[in-house]
Amino acid sequence: MVVSRGRTPSAGEVITQLIQAKSLRDRVLTTLGLLVLVRLGIYIPMPGIDRVAFQQFIQQGGQLIGFLDIFTGGGISSLGIFALGILPFINASIILQLLTASLPSLEDLQKNEGEAGRRKIAQITRYVALGWGILQSVVFALILRPYAVESVSPTVFVVQTALALVTGSMVVMWISEVITERGIGQGASLVIFLNIVATLPKALGSTVELAQSGDRGTIAGILVLVVIFIITILGIVSVQEGSRRIPIVSAKRQVGSGAMLPERQSYLPLKLNAGGVMPIIFASAVIFLPLTVANLTKSELLIKVAGYLNPNSSTPWVYALVFFGLICGFSFFYATLTLNPQDIATNLKKGGVAVPGVRPGTATAKFLSGVQNRLTLLGGLFLGAVAIIPAAVEGATNVKTFQGLGATSLLILVGVAIDTAKQVQTYVISQRYEGMVRQ
Repeated sequence: MVVSRGRTPSAGEVITQLIQAKSLRDRVLTTLGLLVLVRLGIYIPMPGIDRVAFQQFIQQGGQLIGFLDIFTGGGISSLGIFALGILPFINASIILQLLTASLPSLEDLQKNEGEAGRRKIAQITRYVALGWGILQSVVFALILRPYAVESVSPTVFVVQTALALVTGSMVVMWISEVITERGIGQGASLVIFLNIVATLPKALGSTVELAQSGDRGTIAGILVLVVIFIITILGIVSVQEGSRRIPIVSAKRQVGSGAMLPERQSYLPLKLNAGGVMPIIFASAVIFLPLTVANLTKSELLIKVAGYLNPNSSTPWVYALVFFGLICGFSFFYATLTLNPQDIATNLKKGGVAVPGVRPGTATAKFLSGVQNRLTLLGGLFLGAVAIIPAAVEGATNVKTFQGLGATSLLILVGVAIDTAKQVQTYVISQRYEGMVRQ
């Protein structure tokens, strides 16, 4: 992989291109318009629900409801038709990633069938998202059934609520794909980004009210929490952009009648945090699983286990240790899904490319595997620290206004912002080269 050393566009050049380049301007406006449409769907209410009683249930729902509500931009608490949002599509994408690593037929589609294979996997992902959306909609409708108004029969209520939810989810999925094709950035990621940002004004407002009505200790706690958040964001940016650049060399090759291509040097970047936010999402799902099953089955054993895994319990260190261990474990698991050292070594050998000082083939695969394991360990330890420290500071300062806006949300915000900014810069650079060609 050869990395360009061209000049990164300045902020002034980006703004100029946004004003002058019609194609880039249309993409940005399309993205903004569709994101506004997603937000409007949150506030279109589902019929036949006693909202006052449901709000009381939300306040007692604990971290699981708050965690899901952030990813839907308040859709669950407001009971809009886009309440599920992009969650079924995200779940389906995770399922397909796991299946692709375990099923040879899907792996062949992804690696060997080119664009046609990727389109087929995308279509399979849509079908899985529809099935998962139906399942989630029915479960959510059953949860809402005790809060239905008396004039609606239970069966009719479940059917109409599930239908509204799954339809809204499929509309959001379609909008995200339109953003990816005709807008700027990755559509599904931008929808989640928007939903998280939409919860910030409420959290900031609650924090300001707490500061105005609190004593000096409360104000000091808020300042400490803000400083920790800023340091966490800076750390996330550094780790998200961090990578180990492994030098690779292309051997001299003869072309045509005696002409020799010179030896080329480039590098292979291995990211420090290959899994991104996925290890934290997987770990959060596992942590919340005993609580969810306990609420459904009323099992005393699961209720006891869920009590130990509650960060607000008398033993928060148990939750911290288990969560930290799960994040590190899933970091290694997800790294094996996204990067296969054996495949990379094989492709390098086929292309006549080698790592200096390392024999091609098995030795290269071993070398890359060792580097990947060390990077994954560092990335996993960082993710674990980022996930635990903000929650620990919230408990120590007793400032709960940012509860739910934890490491997962911060990682998504930073990661999506960086990726979108890079895509805008790519369009600006392409416009720069088009101008050079015209001249």
